[in-house]
Amino acid sequence: MLRRAQRAVFPASASASASTCAPASTSAPAAPAVPVVPVVPAVLAALLVAALGSGCSAGSGEPGGHASAKPAHGQEVAHKPGSAAARAAYAEKVRRTQAARAVAAKKWGLAKTPLAAPPPPAVKPKITTRKGFEVEGGENLPPVFTTVPVKGKKVVFLTIDDGSEKDPELLRMMSELKIPYTAFLSDYVINDDYGYFKQMRDRGVTLNNHTLNHPYMPGLSYDEQKYEICGQQKVLQKQYGKRPVLFRPPFGNYNVDTLRAAKACGIKAAPIWAAEAFPDHMEWREWDRDMHPGDIILTHFRGSDEWNGSMTDMVRHVMKVITDKGYAVGRLEDYV
Repeated sequence: MLRRAQRAVFPASASASASTCAPASTSAPAAPAVPVVPVVPAVLAALLVAALGSGCSAGSGEPGGHASAKPAHGQEVAHKPGSAAARAAYAEKVRRTQAARAVAAKKWGLAKTPLAAPPPPAVKPKITTRKGFEVEGGENLPPVFTTVPVKGKKVVFLTIDDGSEKDPELLRMMSELKIPYTAFLSDYVINDDYGYFKQMRDRGVTLNNHTLNHPYMPGLSYDEQKYEICGQQKVLQKQYGKRPVLFRPPFGNYNVDTLRAAKACGIKAAPIWAAEAFPDHMEWREWDRDMHPGDIILTHFRGSDEWNGSMTDMVRHVMKVITDKGYAVGRLEDYV
């Protein structure tokens, strides 16, 4: 049963047309944030004030707006078990990381230093299919979702699709800024340079499945869909040593056979997205055209031949939007 149109339909006020890899716009209000205010001992609190004073956001008068302010609500460092010395060491690690980020942010021309993400959950949340994204007979199949349950924490997740643009500056930029992201790769655009994505893997990026050839999946039979997904699993295992458990259907289009095939190929979940980032604008799925806790952000491996800017321009733009709204970028695999 087809649940999605092949191309996106965004509001007329969107600043540019949707990319060829965007799904149909689905209007569904995000769940209200549930504030989470961890209890932090006085010693740790004092340390964290100093730690986060090294450069989490604009506002303290340093040139370029890279000095820090207090962490945004929902980003406070949670209470860490153990001795006061262990808590102090954790606070010092946060301080050093943010200080290095502040330097990198200036180097790469970011408007502000990215905010520190909250610690990942001790237990990953239960992921279910988003309401309205179900398929008939889809029970016990990989869930399809646009937002991750994060208990109101102001954290979002950055994902990059396809693999056609292989910009070495992106690797350096993301590593120096310590911004986590997840890649969803299609073999037809990565097979000319598997080595680029080996560098990405070695920098801690998880490489996930986006099919062999990026087809419109509901137009294929079950066996054809299984070939696309399982075939890419084999490529990723051979080239990078691991079969991923996350799969993103091309264009965000799928039917029950897509999810059945994905499960047969070892896929556990099918994250799609709540917003899409470009070098010069954002496109939003939700009716309020805004960001929400746990949102998954899509972008692509693209260059100036297809975009009004480069991969690094896209990072500068999306990080300004994320940081201005008081959010940090978390690692998707810590939650899913």
